Parts: sequence; C-alpha cells; structure tokens
Amino acid sequence: QVQLVESGGGLVQAGGSLRLSCAASGSIFAINAMRWYRQAPGKQRELVAGITRGGSTNYADSVKGRFTISRDNAKNTGYLQLNSLKPEDTAVYYCYAEVVTDASRTYWGQGTQVTVSS
Repeated sequence: QVQLVESGGGLVQAGGSLRLSCAASGSIFAINAMRWYRQAPGKQRELVAGITRGGSTNYADSVKGRFTISRDNAKNTGYLQLNSLKPEDTAVYYCYAEVVTDASRTYWGQGTQVTVSS
C-alpha cells in the first residue's frame, strides 16, 4: 500500500515562506509525475505545480516566480517551496503522485493547511 504524507503547512504572514514536503512510502518501484494542488474554501481544486521524474516543471500563472517545485527521487519525496506568500494563497495543499508498483496508479496525500495572514 502506497501512502503520501504531506508536511510543512502552517500559519505565516504575507510575504513569508513555507516549504511543503510530500513523502511517499510503500513498495515503490518508481514515481513518475508529482504535482501539488490546492483548494481554497468554496473553490475548486486547482493545479499549482508539477514536476516530471526527469525534473521538468510547470506552474500555475498565479504562482510563477514565487513557488518552486522539486523532488528527491532517491527519497521518494517531493517539495514545494512557497515564497512571497499572499493571503490568496491560503488553501489546503495536496500532493499527487503517479506511482509505479506492480502497475502505475495515482495517489493523493491527505492535505496540509497553508494560511497566510495579511
């Protein structure tokens, strides 16, 4: 059974920084794409950033230049560095991963709350 566990969320003032982590555990052969999504109250879940196994990245326009996605394949862990945070970044942040065990399946973490105060 594969699990994704996020950590690093919290309360921060506008302009501050946080680093989110997503650790995958279980009988993992490889992890392909990893992504971070977020969902604010009353809004749909949206893609924030994605990274391929090879390190190619993409970002939502709203976070370009402020957020950085990265990964450590040896540790089966993904990261999202959040800088210059704004109140509108407040949301639950979810990790998503395409994990290869005996087959390729997608998994979600439980979410971590990020709250940015003005």
